[in-house]
Amino acid sequence: MWELYAMWAWIGAFLAASFTVSGVDTPLVWAGLATFAVIAAGGAGSVFGGVFADRMGRTTLTILALGISGVCCVLVGFIYGGAPWLMIIVCLIWGAAVIADSAQFSTCVIELADNRYVGTMLTFQTSTGFLLTLLTIHLIPEIAAWIGWQWAMAPLALGPVFGVWAMARLRAHPDSVKLANGNR
Repeated sequence: MWELYAMWAWIGAFLAASFTVSGVDTPLVWAGLATFAVIAAGGAGSVFGGVFADRMGRTTLTILALGISGVCCVLVGFIYGGAPWLMIIVCLIWGAAVIADSAQFSTCVIELADNRYVGTMLTFQTSTGFLLTLLTIHLIPEIAAWIGWQWAMAPLALGPVFGVWAMARLRAHPDSVKLANGNR
């Protein structure tokens, strides 16, 4: 959740700034439409992520989704102020990837936790995730004020980097065979 809600909260402002720099007519209108599409892409990401995770493995899907999301966090800085169509495509991919792994984390907890503590573990996971989100949502405008919107989303890549590392460790753990009927 490090990058999820911060991306959702600030993608509209980021796109508006990028579209303004690129000289788009009515940048706020286009940023609003693009923001809607980016967040809506998460629906497809969630559905396809769940299907993929059940068939190919939870850690496989989360590592892939986190990797794509992390790359997009940085990539949008490089294309900032450039071709709006390219920014929209990258952000649509990001919008699908940023949420595709979300349900898998809770499902991993359910599949791996001692049945007596599943509720407690889910509560801990959710509250910790929202605590991280509180931090990133408030940091993005501070980063934008400090270094500009172009690179404001790049620090969000830290969450996916850590997440890929953690999921790779989980994948190597013997208990990971309990995930998705043996699909790690």
